[in-house]
Amino acid sequence: MELQINGRVMQADVEPDMPLLWVLRDVLGLTGTKYGCGIGDCGACTVRVAGQAVRSCVTGAASVAGKPIQTIEGLGTAAKPHPLQSAWIAEQVPQCGYCQSGMLMAAASLLERKPRPTDADIDASITNLCRCGTYQRVRLAIKRAAGSRS
Repeated sequence: MELQINGRVMQADVEPDMPLLWVLRDVLGLTGTKYGCGIGDCGACTVRVAGQAVRSCVTGAASVAGKPIQTIEGLGTAAKPHPLQSAWIAEQVPQCGYCQSGMLMAAASLLERKPRPTDADIDASITNLCRCGTYQRVRLAIKRAAGSRS
């Protein structure tokens, strides 16, 4: 199966219904996307497919073939971080960090749709669960990133 991931075409010899999460992690070695609950509730596995936040643990690989997929590895680089990544650091969002890649991907999707989100927009879009409870910092970081966008 041919997948477009982070701007590159990648081949994965997998069953069509294999969850995208396992294709990314186990087959392609992109381990930034995390396994959390396995039923699409927690959001640790969130990636972007054609710009939309998608829970990869419940998304069959064949359903996203031919669509651009972005994982946390494709969001920014150490030399040129995405504004959200810089804001996450500035607002000291990560505690344990486990859920953060999924939160960042959901936030990137939100900012693409709504460059200046309100608190209500953030609350409606960021449904990821965080055991550390840094939700207020997440909100501040999203607003900071929105202010730095050109």
